[in-house]
Amino acid sequence: MQSPLTPMPEITVDFRAPPPSPVASGRRSTVTNDDVLTEFLEASLRVPDLVLPDKIFPKQKQLEAPPEVDFVSLCFHCDDALRDVVSDSLARLGCFQLLNHGIPLQLMAAVAEAAGGIFEVPPTNRASATRSPEKPWGFEEYHAGEEVGDGSEEFVWCNDNELNSKMEGIWPIGYPNFSEKIEKLKSRIEMVGRKMLPVILEKGRIEFVGGHDEVGTLCCVYKHRRDNSVSSSLKYDVIRMLIRGTDYSHSLCFHVCNGSSHFHLYSKKTWLSFCPQPAALIVTAGDQTQILSGGLYKHVIGRPIFKGEKEESISMAFLYSTQTTKNNFQTSRGRTISLCQQAILALILPLVYHVMIFFYNKLN
Repeated sequence: MQSPLTPMPEITVDFRAPPPSPVASGRRSTVTNDDVLTEFLEASLRVPDLVLPDKIFPKQKQLEAPPEVDFVSLCFHCDDALRDVVSDSLARLGCFQLLNHGIPLQLMAAVAEAAGGIFEVPPTNRASATRSPEKPWGFEEYHAGEEVGDGSEEFVWCNDNELNSKMEGIWPIGYPNFSEKIEKLKSRIEMVGRKMLPVILEKGRIEFVGGHDEVGTLCCVYKHRRDNSVSSSLKYDVIRMLIRGTDYSHSLCFHVCNGSSHFHLYSKKTWLSFCPQPAALIVTAGDQTQILSGGLYKHVIGRPIFKGEKEESISMAFLYSTQTTKNNFQTSRGRTISLCQQAILALILPLVYHVMIFFYNKLN
């Protein structure tokens, strides 16, 4: 038996470290096209330069109000200096303000007041008068539970029998009164447009096409909610206007927006903001005028901005065109052939067939 004073024998443990990992003898690869592979990997792993939406979004510019143009001096007194001012403003901005136009402010206010009742029609009753590719008039499309932008709404009016019939069915009390008033205002604006457009295009010695019986005008009615922080929905407004503003081809647009605090001009590169003259019609150039001027005049889209005590405001944009309303609205309806034309065609085709057979037999 071992004594407690006898020391324990020392136990040695052999801990061996694992062998080291193999180390490459050189940095170069054994692949033949090493340079090509390296270039490919560097190109694949490189982070691309991303263009964020804020980088391409149009920038806002503050603008002194476009020139105020006297309608009588421009169209009746043939003021060449004033015509030069209009031409320069349309080329730079695509816009000017028209004063002394002869349209009573009371009439514009009465139409705007009557138009406010359109938007009181419940959304559930608007289905028959909602815009579509076949019906480019009526209410904008509504989605239940969807809250869009700043809460504004839009209605497109024209002198169309189908629209009148549908609107009298869903708004029987107010629509006849509204339709009568807006028809008067449309006629007055068409008179201004007929007189002014040839004068504007004459500056560039451009032949004016169109006549008194070839004028079609429609009206976009907007309901604006009070917006004391315009920047919150500004980008939405720009995108919406740039996308939807080209739905209707037109020569000039006359904006009726008395009471607006600002007016925005939208284009693909920038948008401009200015304070409009209260009694003025704001005139913007349309796509047809840009084409007729050979690209000299700038096609822009306008939108008024309302701030103040009123919770809701109404503005109207009359799209004056050198084409007929019927032609503007023939999007996908196509043209029809009358029964008389079909009968004549049925008589002509057999005759043409027999003539062709006769000559064929004679030649052979």
